[in-house]
Amino acid sequence: MFREIVRVLPQYDYLYLGDNARAPYGPRSFEVVYDYTLQCVKLLFDLGCRLVILACNTASAKALRNIQQLDLPNMHPDLRVLGVIRPTAERIGLFTKTAQVGILATTGTVVSESYLIETQNFFPEIQVFQEACPMWVSLVENNEHLSPGADYFVKKHLDNLLIQAPDIDAIILGCTHYPLLLPKIEQFLPSHIRVISQGPIVADSLADYLKRHPEMEILCRKGGKIEFYTTESPENFDAKASIFLGKEVRSRHVVTRE
Repeated sequence: MFREIVRVLPQYDYLYLGDNARAPYGPRSFEVVYDYTLQCVKLLFDLGCRLVILACNTASAKALRNIQQLDLPNMHPDLRVLGVIRPTAERIGLFTKTAQVGILATTGTVVSESYLIETQNFFPEIQVFQEACPMWVSLVENNEHLSPGADYFVKKHLDNLLIQAPDIDAIILGCTHYPLLLPKIEQFLPSHIRVISQGPIVADSLADYLKRHPEMEILCRKGGKIEFYTTESPENFDAKASIFLGKEVRSRHVVTRE
């Protein structure tokens, strides 16, 4: 997703923070995800960010609303935090003719029912069917996503989803890790089912947001500079981030909690 945002909007400066020391967020409670996400948002603000994108579906599902409604007005009323679920739901109707869409996501995102709620707001006629895939993040994090051992876990969850609704014709990958599993996913799906990654959707939505909110756009520095931060070992983060971005990454270690 970050790679796609930079491709669409290369003129801006970016600070990327990976909370790898406490990932994955998917199995964690609402309270813990909210606490961790708020810490990361505060750190990014302290580093100079004026607009933060929660590029994590679980954080968007479990923390975004509270941060927007309860924390920002008191903490930084002139700054903004955006998520990735609403932009996806706004366009979900463009991808289906059968009005049945599947969501593959972490357990936390599925339990929150955020995709069901947001899709209902924009496309009440569309049925959303969810499947939690708790092992998929680990497969990607351990660089096993294209190995033969990944086949069982990919096929299992795709079969579960299609049993719920055989007429699904579009599936949203509701986790930033899942696009790396795309070759495996397409291997076990009928050819008529379209698989949608969120990267292009979120990038286009962000570009539109900046056009509609010039007061925020003017606050964003423009120099094409990218800085990476991690709460874990920079060496470990750099190796994993390079898989996602397709190029060498050099990060710095930060601590989120004082």
